[in-house]
Amino acid sequence: MHIRLLAVGERQPPWVNDAFGIYSGRFPREWKFRLDTIATVRRKKNDKSLDAVQTEGERILAKLNPTEQVVLLDERGEQLTSKALAQNLLAWQSDGRDLCFVIGGPDGVSELCRQRADIIWSLSRLTLPHGMARVLFSEQLYRAWSLQTGHPYHRA
Repeated sequence: MHIRLLAVGERQPPWVNDAFGIYSGRFPREWKFRLDTIATVRRKKNDKSLDAVQTEGERILAKLNPTEQVVLLDERGEQLTSKALAQNLLAWQSDGRDLCFVIGGPDGVSELCRQRADIIWSLSRLTLPHGMARVLFSEQLYRAWSLQTGHPYHRA
């Protein structure tokens, strides 16, 4: 099984890349984990239209494989404990399909992206900066794997 993160936003501050790299570098090799990015659509000042969200949504959908299991990271999704995430990860791995996590742009994702998602997972009810969401995602995915394997990283 392959796991990847598909994220809107190509440029991140160095601290995001460093922290994301630390955790994703610890993922098991058999995941063949990779990060794919999509450029954020430029927004005009005070533009409240959904044009950018729709365009980013089309780009996300174009990069998804029809057979992939899709987990959308969205603040309106289901919150999970670390142990519940580990159990879900085990179920997702047992499914046999490749797994793609999706982080949308600054204004979220289109309704079509939400419909394409098999699961919608909320990292927090707080609104997180995009880079923070990447780091938190990678740390929690590593923690879930450590729980599955009995690795001492998760101490609780």
